[in-house]
Amino acid sequence: MKENSFVSSDEIRAAFSAAMSAMYRTEVPAYGTLMELVGQVNAETLTADPDLQARLEDTDSLERISEERHGAIRLGTPAELSMMRRVFAVMGMHPVGYYDLSTAGVPVHSTAFRPVGDASLKKNPFRVFTSLLRLDLIADETLRTEAEQILSKRQIFTSGAVALTEKAEREGGLDKADAERFVAEALETFRWHDKANVSPEMYQRLHDAHRLIADVVSFKGPHINHLTPRTLDIDAVQARMPDHAIAPKAIVEGPPTRKCAILLRQTSFKALEEPVSFQAADGSWHAGSHTARFGEIEQRGIALTPKGRALYDELLNASRNIVRPAADGSNAAAYEKALAEAFVPFPDTWAGIRAEGLGYFAYSLTVKGRKTKVDAKSLDSLIEDGLVQFDPIVYEDFLPVSAAGIFQSNLGDDAAQEFVASPNQQRFELDLGAKVLNEFDHYAGIEQASIADCVQMLSCAEAAE
Repeated sequence: MKENSFVSSDEIRAAFSAAMSAMYRTEVPAYGTLMELVGQVNAETLTADPDLQARLEDTDSLERISEERHGAIRLGTPAELSMMRRVFAVMGMHPVGYYDLSTAGVPVHSTAFRPVGDASLKKNPFRVFTSLLRLDLIADETLRTEAEQILSKRQIFTSGAVALTEKAEREGGLDKADAERFVAEALETFRWHDKANVSPEMYQRLHDAHRLIADVVSFKGPHINHLTPRTLDIDAVQARMPDHAIAPKAIVEGPPTRKCAILLRQTSFKALEEPVSFQAADGSWHAGSHTARFGEIEQRGIALTPKGRALYDELLNASRNIVRPAADGSNAAAYEKALAEAFVPFPDTWAGIRAEGLGYFAYSLTVKGRKTKVDAKSLDSLIEDGLVQFDPIVYEDFLPVSAAGIFQSNLGDDAAQEFVASPNQQRFELDLGAKVLNEFDHYAGIEQASIADCVQMLSCAEAAE
């Protein structure tokens, strides 16, 4: 088969993202309401800020806003994680970053599968935050062994999904018919199943150990637990959710409201209590319920350098030393005030962020620069002369504290537990079957490539007549 007959991984990812969104909208109707609200807020934000719309158009990122979303799943075994990596690779999604959530009372460690190239991100930036359960963090050895046995008996991928993944690996891609089948087969892994794999008694024991353990171990597969659209104004969405009969979590996770958005801000609505059937030892089915799936919204800002990230972590910790947000939201106003005050030292202009080396930027020639040929000059001089401009590089990844905050708010107010902090990236990568991409190196590479492009084009440009 000729290579040009293959469907691109970008197209497969876009088709899968759309199919996932349609499925989740059917399973969780409030998600559809959320998508409509986010669409309204984004349209209003762009209308009110023509400069923002122009900047998004100039950087070819306006169209991706309405298509942008991320999902999240929780896996139970190393074999599931390794196979999931192979499935996502067919969609052009690669593991970026390592996240240890044990420090925040959640027994998982994670990575984000996402596209990494600029062209692929503009085509469809779909991401899936993927967590692997850390049974080694559970103190009850008997329960740990039983959970391992339950997980060892399940197969979360259809035989069709496995076969088509192997075919794509073997032949270098999939044709149109196979790509369509692959999307349909892969989607089954993420579908909700209302019949549990465990008895009511086992579910309760898992639940008592940690709600997330019950969510992972008790079901046939890793149902998508949320899909997250991207908004341009998360505060507006948060304020208007109650008007659409959606109850938001008490605080927005991440940095405070700013003119120049940094990293990632997230909020969500409370997880749904959904009917589930449990099978007893005698084979009879018993009605019960499970709480796991919810709706989330995010607003993305600039990717920060190691220096910027260190300052972010320092300021976030400072705010939480003053007020730590309560799970019930009782001190939300006090926390938001402390957060805003703590972040005053962080520059809130793009020029200020750039001058202090806190964020990553993509550089491009201005209209003047495209008509001017110059000898080698410093980047700052080129900017001062109006030949080069810079735009913030969007942060495509996640924040462990924010992710844990979303998890906890949707697992219940009593779900927070203490685990010994035990990051183990080496073990995670061994289970994954690959190294994760270092996000700082990746953003730095994008920035340096944009500078090199500017220098090359300036040296080749025709001098203005």
